[in-house]
This record gives sequence, C-alpha cells and structure tokens, in this order.
Amino acid sequence: MRLNTGIARGLLGLVVCTAGVVGCSDEKKYADLKNFVQAHRDDVAAVEYRLEPPDVVEVSSPTAPEVDGEVQQIRSDGKISLRLLGEVKAAGLTPRELAARLEEMLSRYYVDPKVNVQVAAYMSKKVYVFGQVHAGGALPFTGRDTVLDVLAETGPTFLAWGSQVKVIRPSAAEDERSEVVVNVDDIMQSGNLQDNFLLKEGDIVYVPPTPLGWVGLRVRELLYPFQPIMQAYDYAVDVKDAPDRWKYGRYGYRYPSKNRGSGKGAVVGALLGG
Repeated sequence: MRLNTGIARGLLGLVVCTAGVVGCSDEKKYADLKNFVQAHRDDVAAVEYRLEPPDVVEVSSPTAPEVDGEVQQIRSDGKISLRLLGEVKAAGLTPRELAARLEEMLSRYYVDPKVNVQVAAYMSKKVYVFGQVHAGGALPFTGRDTVLDVLAETGPTFLAWGSQVKVIRPSAAEDERSEVVVNVDDIMQSGNLQDNFLLKEGDIVYVPPTPLGWVGLRVRELLYPFQPIMQAYDYAVDVKDAPDRWKYGRYGYRYPSKNRGSGKGAVVGALLGG
C-alpha cells in the first residue's frame, strides 16, 4: 500500500512539474508578445491615423453643401482644396482633427456646422508581407491592420509554416529593432485572438516555408539553371511528334502503343490499318 502511495505521489509530482514547465513556457511566450506590443503601442488605433500625402479623404456635411461629398487627394504640399474654404492644411492631422478644423472654418458661414472626414484611400503608409504568400509586397496601412488581416489579404501558400510567422518591427536605432513569432495555426484552430495584435506602420510580416518546403525550394533553385536545356528538349520532342499528333489527333484516336501486339495499342492499330 505504501508502494502504491509512493508511486501515486511520484506521478503526481511529475504531472505538476510538467505542467509547470509548459505553464512557464506559455507565460514566457505571452510575456514576450505583451512586451512587443506594449513597447510600440503608440499610433496603432484607427482614430490616430495621421493623414499624409498622397492619402485621399472624403468630406461629408449635412449643413454645408459646398463641401458635402468632396473627395480630395492630399497634395505634396500637405493641402486640399475645397469650395468656399479654399486651401486647407490636412497633412499631419487625424481625420477627426481635420473635421474639427473644417467645422471651425465653416462656422463663419453656418451656425453649428457638422463635418465628417473619412479616409477614402490609404496611400501614405505601408506594411510589408513577404515569404510564402501569393500576393506579397507592400500593403496600405490603415491603423486597423492585424496579423490575420494582412495574411488573409495576401493568401499564404501550401508551403507556408503557419506556426512560425515572424513580425519584424524595424527601427533606425539598432537596439530598438524587435521581432516576435506568431503561431497563426494556433490562432485559427483555437480561436484565441490574443496573439492577433495590431500592426504598426512599417512592420514586416515574414511567412517562412516549412522544413520540407524549404528543401523543395532549394532543389528547385539548384535545378533552375538547367530549365532552358529541359525546355529546349521538350520543344524538340514536340516538333518531332507533331506529324503523329496531326495524323492521329485529327480523327480523335489515341496514340498507338509501341507494343502494338496487345491491349489498347492493338485495337487502335487495327482501326488505323497498321
């Protein structure tokens, strides 16, 4: 009885130790992610998006028909041109701040004017997606972009290693550059969006290939110089077989088998009188 009790205690201790190791690992993972996100929390909310050339803004106002429905691209001098108001400085402002400025300017002509400004096209800021995706490159940064948003837009390939997606945050200062690994597979399977954080302007999302995919890509790279030779060989074979293709293909028959004494090759050969 004592032996069984000792074994039970030992197993219980092993379970507790294992849970502790896993728990510490998960805690460290989420601590790293939390530090990554909180260290760069500024200017990632949609309301904090700062307008810059060549962003496009849309102005709507139920009280001022002169500016209602205006769509303007911010010029290189940072200004837009509106009827009644003329030149208006827009660069460096949030949409909400620009709306407040327009309301102030319109107050000379209207009582308690109301203005709403929306970004019609995000063109001044970018995030970047590279690696095993179908449509990688620079994407417009809206201030609301998450890791899943950009991956859904670019489309990972079948070679993508979803559990090892890297988010790299560049910086002019070398000691401020940082990166974190996001397990996108886990997010999609568990539905836990804790790791699906907002990106910041200039972030780089890199989707690496799986280990097996990496091997396949390296083999493909090694064979790349020989592609012209293989293509030339295929072209020569096509030219050589062209008469037979014309002869048999025009009547809808299959190619005769080299072994015409049996099987389908014999049937086709008999039909052709061969």
